[in-house]
Amino acid sequence: MTVDLEKYFARIGWDGERAPTLVTLRSLHHAHVLGIPFENIDVVVGSVPSLDLADLQAKLVEGSRGGYCFEHNTLFAAVLEQVGFEVTRLTGRVRLGARPGEVRPRTHMVLAVRVPGEGGRHLVDVGFGSARSLLEPLPMIPGLVREGLGRFNRLVVEEEDGPAPVWVLQARTRTAADAADRWEELVSFTLDHAPATDIGVANWHVATHPRSPFRRLFVQRTHATGHLSLDATTLTRTRPDGTTTVEEVDGPDGIRELLASEFGIAAPSDIRPQR
Repeated sequence: MTVDLEKYFARIGWDGERAPTLVTLRSLHHAHVLGIPFENIDVVVGSVPSLDLADLQAKLVEGSRGGYCFEHNTLFAAVLEQVGFEVTRLTGRVRLGARPGEVRPRTHMVLAVRVPGEGGRHLVDVGFGSARSLLEPLPMIPGLVREGLGRFNRLVVEEEDGPAPVWVLQARTRTAADAADRWEELVSFTLDHAPATDIGVANWHVATHPRSPFRRLFVQRTHATGHLSLDATTLTRTRPDGTTTVEEVDGPDGIRELLASEFGIAAPSDIRPQR
């Protein structure tokens, strides 16, 4: 199974040159993040999202739906490989919101991508679902800062005793009141390839574990003018300067109307904000 690239490019509104170049990688990543929302509706209504490419195309490309990290990055990896990039699938640990010293399981998926003819690799992640996540690929050079739509990201490498160094994606959270940059950890990962079986287990765990944060409704959408986040019934609008406004959404009917009007998602009739 391959992705129908014509339909995929139409879905994300992309008409660039179809060659495996750095310009193509950047523009595809940007267009995907803005073009397809992050959402976990399948989990909320009681099913495990399929990672089969045919199902991902039907849902994220042809349907008015989005998905979460495993869906987004599985689809995007296949697209990149069809265009001609070398892609390594990785799993990581979400550190955003973690307690000091807490070691979370590998329940996130990221990609390490090589551009033909270019040295090094780029971190690619179109499925983190945050107002501070990557808008474009990040060169895997420790300490290099990249900015996009008011987001500042960098990678650092932790010195570990284990066989593989731990890479950490960070986001700058500096405000006008801060005297210096503050960096918040988003996700950590190592560069060992994650086979489809491991990704499938992580996907199943996230969708079915009774304490999984995805058991409640969580929807995100990035626009050129800001970011929308729906957490159960709380809608947060984040502007590029980091300022936010918060409002509450009333009931299942209000949720469905909001998903259609603000996120472009056609939600099933049995959607509920929490389980």
